Amino acid sequence: MSFLEEFNTEALSGVYRRSLSANAAQARMCLDRTELSLADFAVLISPGAAGMLEPLCRRAQAMTRQRFGNVIRMFAPIYISNQCVNNCQYCGFALRNDIVRVTLSVEEVRREAQALAGQGFRNLLLVASEHPKLVPPAYLARCVSNLIDLAPSVSLEVAPMSTHDYAPIVKAGAEGLVVFQETYDRAIYAPLHPSGPKSDFDWRLGTPERAYAAGFRKLGLGALLGLNDWRLEALCLMAHAQWLLKNCWKAQISISLPRLRPAASGFIPRCPIPDREFAQLIGATRLLLPDVHLVLSTRESASLRDGLIPLGITQISAGSHTEPGGYTGAGRENTLRTRGQTSNTFIPGAAHPTDATGQFDIADDRPPKEVAIRLRGLGLEPVWKDWDTAFMA
Repeated sequence: MSFLEEFNTEALSGVYRRSLSANAAQARMCLDRTELSLADFAVLISPGAAGMLEPLCRRAQAMTRQRFGNVIRMFAPIYISNQCVNNCQYCGFALRNDIVRVTLSVEEVRREAQALAGQGFRNLLLVASEHPKLVPPAYLARCVSNLIDLAPSVSLEVAPMSTHDYAPIVKAGAEGLVVFQETYDRAIYAPLHPSGPKSDFDWRLGTPERAYAAGFRKLGLGALLGLNDWRLEALCLMAHAQWLLKNCWKAQISISLPRLRPAASGFIPRCPIPDREFAQLIGATRLLLPDVHLVLSTRESASLRDGLIPLGITQISAGSHTEPGGYTGAGRENTLRTRGQTSNTFIPGAAHPTDATGQFDIADDRPPKEVAIRLRGLGLEPVWKDWDTAFMA
């Protein structure tokens, strides 16, 4: 049985509604438990548990150090294309947006990877918008195979595919796949994704299972916080992660908790999550899922990241760019300022662009070395490489 078949939004909504009446005493009881249920998690992220933030964070930090030691895994994203056929309302790459677009060649992707390798990165995440003609599976497989000598760990955050299409990418050397459901609420999902392949909620929800069947050994999940009530989204995300831990047990599971950032779309978060509640969510997630990796990106400010990382985070990006060619200027001569992908001509009167448009603005723009120094100052150890195919020989 798939997660889609087991996904019971009514039941999860009931758990969420009941948790809204929880108080500090109930939260304290949940904190004292060795293992948490989804109902316990809902209590710990409820408004009634807000006063328990300090003990929650202390326990989450202790559990993280117990399970993961002081290690923080460093990675960097490489955006390889911002040409897209979807019209997601919140995304800077949406088809309707008048932006500067480009898809990097395999050689240009390698240039970006070489620049990151020079900064120490050995864990790379290839990110692409959805365009079946410009970013097909064969292109992704070539990109991966061309980077393995530079980065033994290459993962992808790309459009959902079939198991058949994923297989050659895994064979090329990719070890991980990241896919955000964005929102687990069908009623919210539909108007946010009015056109394009991404409008298929069910196909996207089943992506991790197809990726696991293809052989990916790492699976990353996430919900985009700000699209819907964050507590309900978090509860659904945790249920999804628990299902994968049980049914895709050979894979390593990671969870990202990205908050909406300013982008070309101009989308305003409907349900923003304040910093204190964000910390509450990270702490509760660690207690519910003690062995799952938690990812924190440069969407968050430097000062906030420094405060949140010790609470339960195990993977972070640094020095990130969200535009194709952001590290070296690769692809600059091939950029096009277009609204959508109906033609390869410039918008009348538009000046020749110099750089592609990013997906969203980052908040922590510190160089990777500076981030690494700060981690050591926090008593943590940045790790640039933790995997090599030789381990499987």
